[in-house]
Amino acid sequence: MSKHRLLIRHADVVFPDKVAKTNVLIEEGKIVAVDAAADQPADEAIDAAGLTLLPGVVDDQVHFRDPGGTHKEDIESGSIACAAGGVTTFLEMPNTSPPAIAAEALAKKYQRGSQVSRVNYGFYIGATGHNVAELQAAHHAPGIKIFIGSSTGDLLVDEQEALERIFAETSLPICAHCEDETTVRANRAALGDSLTIHDHSRIRDHAAALIATTRAVELAKRHQHRFHVLHVSTAGEIPVVSGGDPYITSEVCPHHLFFSIDDYDRLGSLVQMNPSVKSPEDTRLLWDALTDGKIQVLATDHAPHLLSEKQAAYPDSPSGLPAVENSLALMLNQVHLGRCRLTQVASWMSDAPARVWDLVGKGRISVGYDADLVLVDLQQERTIRNADQKTRCGWSPWDGQTLTGWPVRTIVGGQTVYVDGTLVESVRGRGVLCDHARGGYWATPDGIGY
Repeated sequence: MSKHRLLIRHADVVFPDKVAKTNVLIEEGKIVAVDAAADQPADEAIDAAGLTLLPGVVDDQVHFRDPGGTHKEDIESGSIACAAGGVTTFLEMPNTSPPAIAAEALAKKYQRGSQVSRVNYGFYIGATGHNVAELQAAHHAPGIKIFIGSSTGDLLVDEQEALERIFAETSLPICAHCEDETTVRANRAALGDSLTIHDHSRIRDHAAALIATTRAVELAKRHQHRFHVLHVSTAGEIPVVSGGDPYITSEVCPHHLFFSIDDYDRLGSLVQMNPSVKSPEDTRLLWDALTDGKIQVLATDHAPHLLSEKQAAYPDSPSGLPAVENSLALMLNQVHLGRCRLTQVASWMSDAPARVWDLVGKGRISVGYDADLVLVDLQQERTIRNADQKTRCGWSPWDGQTLTGWPVRTIVGGQTVYVDGTLVESVRGRGVLCDHARGGYWATPDGIGY
């Protein structure tokens, strides 16, 4: 049987170090040439003149609420939102109901993903104070997630002895939500009963984030265990997570780049997050850290809740916001405004997360890599509207904002899954393959399909 060949012609292709107009040839879901002749024989050809081809986004921090909260989102609806936004791979967090803290729950998630996910998928295993054996056996997971604060029940791991065991006795890369639980509780008690949304950033303050991040990074360095700091939210954390240590990487989220405490008056609990949004100065310095390479990854922490739930009076309103289908457009708009370059966006959103989590064949447009790609129109102007959102929760904190630069075609494994606002129903993604022997972000990517 002949191999299916797809040719993308005349695109401005974003490589790690440059943007160049060329033709990309794909066979059976793999990139086989990045300088193919425009008249190369192919079963399917896409004329991409005037468009830019980026590696598909790898969002390494999403919450799709499946199982246990599927009225807000599930793997299917979340993956459709991914496809609409140019995200071709997601890694989902374990704090579902029940949580993914054992092999059986993890296997059910992967099975569900194979049935309904429109893009590629991976699922972290969650750490508790007593599941080290499960963490040791979870070879299929991209990594281990620890909630150092900001969780409940088994998934809150705050005791030093339990954290020492996890870092000492497991081998998968670890990521963590870092907010010091003792500090958060003390701040909450000091504020009394008459709370407003502004108090959220006083409860989950700079100290809570810095204390927990410093603690976790110290553990990682001492145990020489790869560790990824999720959603850095304060300027004070930047020197803790930066410096090129081979065991430490970090990421920032759109809401900590685009919102601050000044937005509470306008958006209220719609920008209620854990960790909380901080000051405009923190936002500015986080941008600087990202563009300077002190923070490597940009991921969404997509955490959907129904609008009716978010609009409850604080503190009954839940933390979290949806972002997965708008994150790439938000960053393309920043390219349009001159704040960053296309090669940086491709690094932050595609290459770096693929390298942090050792995802085979993901994150670059290069021979041997998977054909997970997104065509974008850098001139297209569109306004984010709640009514247009594909996420099941049906709203965005960026509702009403007009952006320049949008994804127009998303390709997963060489197949178009979303084009010009239309979902191709037959396309399904695949579970990610992780090769943790490669050494993560700081290792030099060599060989085919790193």
